Amino acid sequence: MNNVKEKILEIKQKLNEWGYAYYVLDDPVVDDAEYDKLFNELVKLEQEHPDLITYDSPTKRVGGIVLDKFEKYQHKVPMLSLANAFNEKDLKNFDDQIFKEIENKNYSFFVEPKIDGLSISLIYSKGKLFKAVTRGDGVFGEDVTNNVKTIKSIPLVIENKDDYVEIRGEVFLSKKEFEKINQQRQLDEEPLFANPRNAAAGTIRQLDSNIAASRNLDAYLYYYMDREKIKTHSESLNYLKNLKFKINELGKICKNIDEVMQHINYISEQRNKLNYEIDGVVVKVNNFDLYEKVGYTSKFPKWAIAFKFPAEIKNTRLLNIFATVGRTGKITYNANLEPVQLAGTTVQSATLHNADFIKQRDIRVGSIVKVKKAGDIIPEIIEPIKDETFKLLSVWKETHVCPECNSVLERVEDEVDQYCINSSCRRKVVRLMEHFVSREAMNIEGLSIKIIEKLFENNFIYNVADIYKLKNFKEELISLDKMGKKSVENLLEAIEKSKTNSAEKLFFGLGVRHVGKKTAQLLVTNFKDIKDFDKISFEQLEKVRDVGPIVARSVIDWFENKNNKKLLEDLVSLGVNTSYLGNIGSKYNEIISNKSFVITGTLSNSRNYFKNILEEHGAKVIDSVSKKTDYLLVGEDAGSKLEKANKLGVKIINEQEFLEMLGEK
Repeated sequence: MNNVKEKILEIKQKLNEWGYAYYVLDDPVVDDAEYDKLFNELVKLEQEHPDLITYDSPTKRVGGIVLDKFEKYQHKVPMLSLANAFNEKDLKNFDDQIFKEIENKNYSFFVEPKIDGLSISLIYSKGKLFKAVTRGDGVFGEDVTNNVKTIKSIPLVIENKDDYVEIRGEVFLSKKEFEKINQQRQLDEEPLFANPRNAAAGTIRQLDSNIAASRNLDAYLYYYMDREKIKTHSESLNYLKNLKFKINELGKICKNIDEVMQHINYISEQRNKLNYEIDGVVVKVNNFDLYEKVGYTSKFPKWAIAFKFPAEIKNTRLLNIFATVGRTGKITYNANLEPVQLAGTTVQSATLHNADFIKQRDIRVGSIVKVKKAGDIIPEIIEPIKDETFKLLSVWKETHVCPECNSVLERVEDEVDQYCINSSCRRKVVRLMEHFVSREAMNIEGLSIKIIEKLFENNFIYNVADIYKLKNFKEELISLDKMGKKSVENLLEAIEKSKTNSAEKLFFGLGVRHVGKKTAQLLVTNFKDIKDFDKISFEQLEKVRDVGPIVARSVIDWFENKNNKKLLEDLVSLGVNTSYLGNIGSKYNEIISNKSFVITGTLSNSRNYFKNILEEHGAKVIDSVSKKTDYLLVGEDAGSKLEKANKLGVKIINEQEFLEMLGEK
């Protein structure tokens, strides 16, 4: 055992060092493959020896905790927002106010980028990350610890072992990660995030920490709260750097307001070269001892101010408005623009969302429009310039037919979006197939969007069922440009393998409107076989946890469509599995399905091990005990959760009883 313990310790130290170099110093020392290999070795060792899993293990950053809600947490010191400055005159006034309050007139400023993210407070106890709390209303924030633990640039353990250490900073998304998230959301036909700040805020407030882990949040820390040990803001940053936190290197001490303005101009020049969004610059008195002398208003500290960059707005001509169709048939309107330089990039297009968006703003083809990017990475048309020429232009009218297949579009009552309902629409079919073969759905490697389009254009596939007929055309596929014998063989093998997937992957892949991955899992876990879904009533569907009337109606509508029925029949005849494969033989499934569990204490295997079993049976695993909790699964050394469960009358079971519930012992 000692040898294993030493091995785990050695691997953890290496991974933490490599992670620090990669995520904090931006100076990787090994390639991704070497890191992944060692990480997987650690995962295997920890699975075999769960008693050796420690708080600071890199495996703790992969998410897996799902909450019912976030708990409120009162800040020890309120997290105040800042007053704004918009020009040099505002900065001079800020300086004049400070000058009046400082008797010896001896003070300097610290100037640093204002990261376009969300404020966070990190609380460490005896060296371990204890709480991570959002700013909230400044007095009460939300406990988002589980999500913050997934941020690889934030250490789980620090060298300072004091009982209470508070550090504040900003959580953000890099431009690169933001674009990746929006690309995926576009494929899934989900609303796009307007900017990285909204995406970061939306991510940190996800109840499922798996989502936070997948989005690669980052953080800059800037404030060590102990003013007894640290006397200046610049010292605070150096101390945080020594504790291995990520700090922003663009910060600088400035002797006076003129130097402040010079550094603001320098940061502004660097803005478009950065891999993260900034919406301004924070200017603060450097010496902590002066904070009380300078004082506070009821809302803001007087010793700090946020200099906000003006939104960059430019005029350009709107050349065309065109519609596109997605996999669910949803119509999105887009704008073609005369090229214009905006926030460091050439902008030639912008999204116009839906027909109502265009009509409400009276946007017309041929008009000069105001376009902004500012903190938004997605270009946005603000409004047209309504001059004399504008009045001569035709009022824009929405299309009533699909831009791909000319089918008449439908609009659901009380919704703004239009839909193409033709199941044979070419573009819709191609986008649906792209979704069908994706990793989260049927996971058919080798079927990229380009290959799908090529197969469609060459009349090999017209719907997702045709994918399973490709084995009949092996020689023809090999003869296609850039396919090749080996790639075709690998592709056909991946297609055959996908037939054996559990049915939730197929159901998600079918692209039923409003049915995401989690909902597909819940429905298939409850009703076992997709072939039987056409016999399920609206009322039965609506009773399933997290499935409301909108999802229930969408599922009913899908299975009532004769084309969809035929598609499912074809898939069955081609050998595609439609049954749920997750331990469906257990007669105790009905006891566990739709129930909520909390897991606490030390069990014979890891928490994730039991969580996966429960979710396979349709249960929901949450992190905190409440009146709504159905079961508390307890191991040795169970603490406050056991006490709370006893007070609330929650059913408490041990591991033996849990296995008996599953019919496994």
